[in-house]
Amino acid sequence: MSASTPPTHPDAPTPEGARAPEPEGTPTPTPAPARETAPTAAPEATAEDAHVGQGAHLGQSLGEGAHASLPTLLVKIFGKDRPGITAGLFDTLAAYSVDVIDIEQVVTRGRIVLCALVTAPPAGMEGDLRATVHSWAESVKLQAEIISGRGDNRPRGLGRSLVTVLGHPLKAESTAAIAARITGTGGNIDRIFRLAKYPVTAVEFAVSGTETEPLRTALATEAHALGVDVAVVAAGLHRRAQRLVVMDVDSTLIQDEVIELFAAHAGCEEEVAAVTTAAMRGELDFEESLHARVALLKGLDVSSVDKVRTEVRLTPGARTLIRTLKRLGYQVGVVSGGFTQVTDDLKERLGLDFAHANTLEIVDGKLTGRVTGEIVDRAGKARLLRRFAAEAGVPLEQTVAIGDGANDLDMLNAAGLGVAFNAKPMVREAAHTAVNVPFLDTVLYLLGITREEVEAADMHLDLD
Repeated sequence: MSASTPPTHPDAPTPEGARAPEPEGTPTPTPAPARETAPTAAPEATAEDAHVGQGAHLGQSLGEGAHASLPTLLVKIFGKDRPGITAGLFDTLAAYSVDVIDIEQVVTRGRIVLCALVTAPPAGMEGDLRATVHSWAESVKLQAEIISGRGDNRPRGLGRSLVTVLGHPLKAESTAAIAARITGTGGNIDRIFRLAKYPVTAVEFAVSGTETEPLRTALATEAHALGVDVAVVAAGLHRRAQRLVVMDVDSTLIQDEVIELFAAHAGCEEEVAAVTTAAMRGELDFEESLHARVALLKGLDVSSVDKVRTEVRLTPGARTLIRTLKRLGYQVGVVSGGFTQVTDDLKERLGLDFAHANTLEIVDGKLTGRVTGEIVDRAGKARLLRRFAAEAGVPLEQTVAIGDGANDLDMLNAAGLGVAFNAKPMVREAAHTAVNVPFLDTVLYLLGITREEVEAADMHLDLD
């Protein structure tokens, strides 16, 4: 993802690195973006052929048979936004005994587009309705367009997906390419909505007419070429259902590799780092590399544990991600090829529901250079994801896994949504989706949670 200057984040650590304070304020939310200019249609177009923007959805079908052929009017109002426009339009329409079939309203940079699909008025009154609506619109310095037709818009095609695009910045050419690829798979863009403008631009496309998996495959290739992040998930009620999010720790929840922090105190940092890098690339068996690295820590005093805990730096956005998920009723856990001496502390500090890692053996106040218990390796992380899901009472397809290394791949593929976070190339290619900005809370946007919702929740907490 390209940017002229490195982005910043309210959760970024202090220069000292450890336990950065929470941000004191948040920017004022702005309205979600929408189509900037008013849509147009030929005078003879039917209501079912008129769209707000590309494929925008104005409700579901009126039904089959006689209902589908009901005379309808599509009333479109656009201009400078101000309070009272929606009420004013429907007050005007109320005099003509019309029924409301559908409404859609969007505001972008202070400009409103309001569409109302209504039944036609009684015979002989349509001309008067048109004149009255235009007169009202002119009186409040707006423009109006009214299109006669029959029925509602065309029913949406089978297949429902939500496509989230993250950019820093999000360029016009990237947006065009993503939209074209959606169309190329047979999909139709029904609605577009901005989830966030800060610290990245996140936009969600509601797509119908194509299945989720082929759409995900097509967009993954496009995203990599464009330098943006794209996530594709199936739409449905399950998206807002209770979920479980499980994260890797080293280089995901935190910015560090914990074993390297221990190695710095033992004076063997370079040797350990070289083995860690090779293991994360998938060049070495994880268990073998773990034993080899831990052996180098033999004789290190137990006091190093407390020192390492204070040196751990949370990834920017980690606090925001976890506290937002917890407020929404999600359960959150971590699995790590690192050590319980650190993950237990993180679990307590962050209010996590689950945590599991390897355990450094300590005898007579010294590290022995061995680990105890079952090793948490690549397969072990996937097993723990399943165990956590069972304990949480959450179906596996409702789980989200986040990681960066080769030893996270089984977990990422087992989860309902696997997110490669600033990951190595082989992990990015194998995961369901990738996030390549340094903010962990961008994962919230993949779940359909907007920045405004995050900030509103923080504001509510401050008032409490």
